[in-house]
Amino acid sequence: MSKSTKDRFNPVKSILVSQPKPSGDDSPYFQLAEKYNLKIDFRPFIQVEPVSLKDFRKQKIEILKHTAIIFTSRNAIDHFFTICKELKIEMPADMKYFCISDQTAHYLQKYIVIRKRKLFVGQKTASDLFDYFKKHKSEKYLFPCSDIRKDEIPNYMAKNNIEFTEAIIYHTVAADLSDLRDIKYDVLAFFSPSGIKSLITNFPDFKQNNTRIAAFGPTTAEAVREENLILDIEAPMPNAPSMTGALELYIKKANNL
Repeated sequence: MSKSTKDRFNPVKSILVSQPKPSGDDSPYFQLAEKYNLKIDFRPFIQVEPVSLKDFRKQKIEILKHTAIIFTSRNAIDHFFTICKELKIEMPADMKYFCISDQTAHYLQKYIVIRKRKLFVGQKTASDLFDYFKKHKSEKYLFPCSDIRKDEIPNYMAKNNIEFTEAIIYHTVAADLSDLRDIKYDVLAFFSPSGIKSLITNFPDFKQNNTRIAAFGPTTAEAVREENLILDIEAPMPNAPSMTGALELYIKKANNL
């Protein structure tokens, strides 16, 4: 927490989480709400829009000239195979797939029959895939992604002279939050710079006042500060590796528990 947050420990009764509502009943957010008698609402601040086939063609990318595809999200998988369908392209049996996590790899089965020798899966982050890229340096990689994406994979490929094409197949844009204009929350929780951008896009005259802001990840924290907002709650931290953990530590202090 920054020095400017030292006097910002007013009681917390309500939190808006800028993500979709968890599907299961065992979410730590629900446990947090019950434990501290909080109102916790969920609302995505960003939404995804597909790139049109016309705009994709402007990128002059020939999908089948690549021998490997990198997937870092379900959105990338959905929009990539939609483009393929529109182009009447079927993935060859020898295509290799590099997925950022087990969940992403499992989702890929919605579109293709997975052959283990053609599938390479990381634990959670982009850097988990770097050893695979190094071992398969001769592949021609295609990276379907958003217009807003992290730099780790492109930077690694450039640094190691690995053939690599970035394909913008969807856009990340601000969701319409106009119905929230007159609704106040004690805490707003953000998970990406895009979420902060959406807040400012929707409410250009936003005044933070006593609203506390929580940010997950260093780039999100930086985006908060760049907008001259006060960052009250930051995660991950050594004593709070999750957003819910960081929120709980703050609530205990703010609510004198």
